[in-house]
Amino acid sequence: MNNATNNPSSGAAAVAPPTQPGQPAPYKKVELKSDRPTWCPGCGDFTVLDLYFRLCERRQVTREKITSVSGIGCSSRFPYFVQAHGVHFIHGRAVAFATGLSLSRPDLHVFVFSGDGDAYSIGGNHLEHAARKNIHMTLVVMDNNVYGLTKKQTSPTSPIGFKSKTDPMGAMDTPTNPLKKLISAGATFVARTSHTNPQHVLQMMERAMDHRGFSVIECLSECVEFYPGAFDAANPRKGGQFTLIEEKKKDGTPEDAKRHDPSDEVAAYRLASLPFPGVFGVFYQVNQPAKNDKEKQLIDTARAATSNAPPLAVLQKTFDRMK
Repeated sequence: MNNATNNPSSGAAAVAPPTQPGQPAPYKKVELKSDRPTWCPGCGDFTVLDLYFRLCERRQVTREKITSVSGIGCSSRFPYFVQAHGVHFIHGRAVAFATGLSLSRPDLHVFVFSGDGDAYSIGGNHLEHAARKNIHMTLVVMDNNVYGLTKKQTSPTSPIGFKSKTDPMGAMDTPTNPLKKLISAGATFVARTSHTNPQHVLQMMERAMDHRGFSVIECLSECVEFYPGAFDAANPRKGGQFTLIEEKKKDGTPEDAKRHDPSDEVAAYRLASLPFPGVFGVFYQVNQPAKNDKEKQLIDTARAATSNAPPLAVLQKTFDRMK
């Protein structure tokens, strides 16, 4: 591991290919901006939104295929600010809605934006099942350790001793460890970043987008109104440390033996257990068949059995057998 304020291996992002005949002209991120964001000045969510625009611009995702889904919370206002297709769904059910969308539209890469309450509390059950099924989507959780939209209540990630409207004497319940939960549940890509390091956030979003399966990014996103300073220990500008995970390079050097292997589940679990603020980067990444691919294989097999007959013809044949 090494301490850094910027990712030394971020590299240059893929450049959009020249426009071909019949293809739309490349767009700029400013064209994706919709309503003016209404978060509190200084909120970490601004960073994630801007980087989402930059990600779409870099990859030149077809405008009609940019798909953003959210639940309820400050971070879940995301779809309103993106000039593209999006859904502001009910509390905790963003991942469930995105699951159906991902399975029914294999041509899309669905992005889900959520908060610690929306994802880890009321949405915790959906999160676990999407992880074990390895649904192809990217979930970005903007974790601020507090319920901000409803004006300062204890959230699943609030630390012990945190005083809020629901715990005026200080929180006494052990906070959940999202990364440990996700790794054990079966997520195939698990990473952590912080809004104070935009370059690293963008790199994690790109890697998550390239991953086939259920990818999750925990982004520490400070709530300047109801929990200012929550993540100062991870911010070098405020005296903290942004410690990067140094991944194995497989270069045969003695130093490489000490580097992290993202495919090692036990090692990933060990990193996720480090005291706050821990480390940043990709904790776990493995290649396993996504639920989408399994269902496609099942559908293709069923269609082959009917010689790829149209659905109405198959239905009519079923009716004929009932006569």
